[in-house]
Amino acid sequence: MKILLVEDDRTIAVGLEYSLNQDNYETIVCHTAETAKQTMQDGLDQIDLCIFDLSLPDGSGYELCEFVKQRCDKPVIFLTALDDEVNVVMGLDMGADDYITKPFRVRELLSRIKSVLRRYNKHAQTRPVIDINPISINTSEGKVYKSGEEVLVTALEYRLLLILANHAGQVLTRSQLLERIWDVAGDFVNDNTLTVYIKRLREKLEDDPQKPELIKTVRGLGYKVGD
Repeated sequence: MKILLVEDDRTIAVGLEYSLNQDNYETIVCHTAETAKQTMQDGLDQIDLCIFDLSLPDGSGYELCEFVKQRCDKPVIFLTALDDEVNVVMGLDMGADDYITKPFRVRELLSRIKSVLRRYNKHAQTRPVIDINPISINTSEGKVYKSGEEVLVTALEYRLLLILANHAGQVLTRSQLLERIWDVAGDFVNDNTLTVYIKRLREKLEDDPQKPELIKTVRGLGYKVGD
């Protein structure tokens, strides 16, 4: 597995590179946004996961995440000292798969890397098209359609809908949903965050009050889609 690490603090970068290599990852280290873009331009298809610091001397991790997601669906983890909710939500909306704040424990980072890679492997094995009338999820494209028309969703909204769709007819508790989305319990993940994303999906997918809800609330338990 090859990991791209973009971190301008050279002391942190050296320590992380050593730990990643010890865990049998091949690590490419960049200290600026520009060198990271050059590296990805030449070989993004060879990279399995990206770790981006948010604050870089010539750019930001957000910019690099956008660079990646416009070209392919590679997993991205943000590593940053910015731990406020606004930055967390912005990062997840852009498609980041996890958000780890400094200071951090290396073993925790390694665990989260494994979780993200595991999750991507599971998604790769899912059905190419999942239909929950009138919604269709094309997992090959990573897109959602309603009655044949594409519905624009964020990366996290897509993952949440895909989890529910893959367990159609089953009730998933809030804890189960959070565990499946992030695989590990991040301090920034809370009930309010999940409520916001469920509400967003409903607004985008359930515009006809005469029809049954697509995402059903099972009082006291959680959520489900399908019968």
